[in-house]
Amino acid sequence: MRLLLIEDDDRIAGPLTEGLGRYGFTVDHARSGAAGLAGTEGSPDLVLLDLGLPDMDGLDVCRSLRARSAVPIIMITARGDEADRIVGLELGADDYLAKPFGVRELVARIRAVTRRTSGTLAFPPPTNPAAPETPGPQPLGALEINRRTRQVHLDKAEIPLTPREFDLLAYLAEDPGTVHSRQQIMDTVWDPHFFGPTKTLDAHVAALRRKLGDAAWITTARGVGFRLTVPGTDGEPAR
Repeated sequence: MRLLLIEDDDRIAGPLTEGLGRYGFTVDHARSGAAGLAGTEGSPDLVLLDLGLPDMDGLDVCRSLRARSAVPIIMITARGDEADRIVGLELGADDYLAKPFGVRELVARIRAVTRRTSGTLAFPPPTNPAAPETPGPQPLGALEINRRTRQVHLDKAEIPLTPREFDLLAYLAEDPGTVHSRQQIMDTVWDPHFFGPTKTLDAHVAALRRKLGDAAWITTARGVGFRLTVPGTDGEPAR
């Protein structure tokens, strides 16, 4: 599947092109609205369109594209206002993804848009699709993590977690007591090509501490990252 990425910022376009390539997509890159409009003459399967272009507004690019082509369009932009989303969708965009975002979310949206517009499920698998076998429940003191059912119990009571909170807790629990750097956590739990501030990690750690009822479950290694500990087993205070 061939994509046309219309994005002027190479710091975003480079990692994004590389990340999409891991999922089997071929990405052509245009750095301006005019170049993007010219690039659609090659009949891409889908267009990823940034709104903040140097030569023209991305909304105008969308309007021009839709006037001459039915190619699916996903807007990717830092403009998160409802008005921008509404205008973009009314001009003919098929989806709207606000920055920050991860490549996996973008791939899911590409697949969803393509299913809606063409009815096909023929997508290339990632180049590294193999996943390890999911283990059974993991007991950690009063805590039990079940990766098969994606459930967490504390003192036999289920703790409701969001999907990202579960992924974060399960990752830290893979090697209890080991400090995982912030970058390691972001690359694994979020995405190696996540676009956005790492403060989102702090917010998820804080949420997990609240839900687990004791901040000592997840301790901070200053300047490095976080680790999962069973309260009362190592004597280090939570920070």
